[in-house]
Amino acid sequence: MLMQLNFEGIAVGAASLLIIGAFHPLVIWCEYHFTQRVWPVFLIAGLLFLCGALFVQGLISIVLGLLGAGCLWSIRELKEQAHRVERGWFPKNPKRK
Repeated sequence: MLMQLNFEGIAVGAASLLIIGAFHPLVIWCEYHFTQRVWPVFLIAGLLFLCGALFVQGLISIVLGLLGAGCLWSIRELKEQAHRVERGWFPKNPKRK
């Protein structure tokens, strides 16, 4: 008798790592170029991804949910990144005053 393997959990884990890994430098880049005032873009994108997750099924729904949650979490991280820049842990954009 053959055992059937399910790869959905591995796919969700891999997608989680990729999304988290992508959002970390994205937050740093957005804060550097646009300041933390770009947070409404993350809010709208997060809500759109979460709404999209409601209308599809399977792995796509899960990935959209992860993207939505990542966008919403990035709002907090933008504020934290601004604090890290103030502390000198990350470079400040010299074009900003």
